[in-house]
Amino acid sequence: MIHKVEFHCHTLFSKDSLAPLEGVLAACQRKGIDRLVITDHNTIAAAGPARQLAPEQFIIGEEIMTSQGELLAFFVEEEVPPKLIPEEAINRLRSQGAFISVSHPFDRYRSGHWEEADLLEIMPLVDAIEVFNARCMLADFNQQAQAFAREHALAGTVGSDAHAAFEIGRAVLSLPEFHDARGLREALLSAKQQTRLSSPWVHFTSRYAVWYKKRRGIS
Repeated sequence: MIHKVEFHCHTLFSKDSLAPLEGVLAACQRKGIDRLVITDHNTIAAAGPARQLAPEQFIIGEEIMTSQGELLAFFVEEEVPPKLIPEEAINRLRSQGAFISVSHPFDRYRSGHWEEADLLEIMPLVDAIEVFNARCMLADFNQQAQAFAREHALAGTVGSDAHAAFEIGRAVLSLPEFHDARGLREALLSAKQQTRLSSPWVHFTSRYAVWYKKRRGIS
């Protein structure tokens, strides 16, 4: 069975998102997305509520800011804190059987981008890199990631990087059903991308979320 999967999505548990899990679930159902990975910044706080709400819909992940750049992890059971060196963060993820990708590696407009030398160092330790991120302001950033993945025979993930429910589905993979990191590695061999860039205006939704939470004293 082929599933349509969203691999990069934030919820209100990220400091720069106000998207409730119920709204995320409704967007998935409306857009025909079979599974969605919740990748909140440096937290898996959504894990409990997501499993109660729709355990078959949601996969628990995390977007982790390391000392060099951001990692994406899927099938996370234990939260990995930010600012660790990449090797330590990867070791913690490996010990719990997570799948590891690399967030928007060449997007120089974001603090979480990677220098190529640092990316080359961790390349043997990760499963994939994000070859398309719908929130990249320039298509060149995604093209660089695609070229890097091809050159180094790396698998690629794509993601909408949604911070609001309406962004969900901008970048998804259609691939065979999977249930864990090992199954995902196999499924990616036949994955097909469906991608389109988001409008630059979507970045204002995350800026507004940061402002709103700070004003309301919400951490």
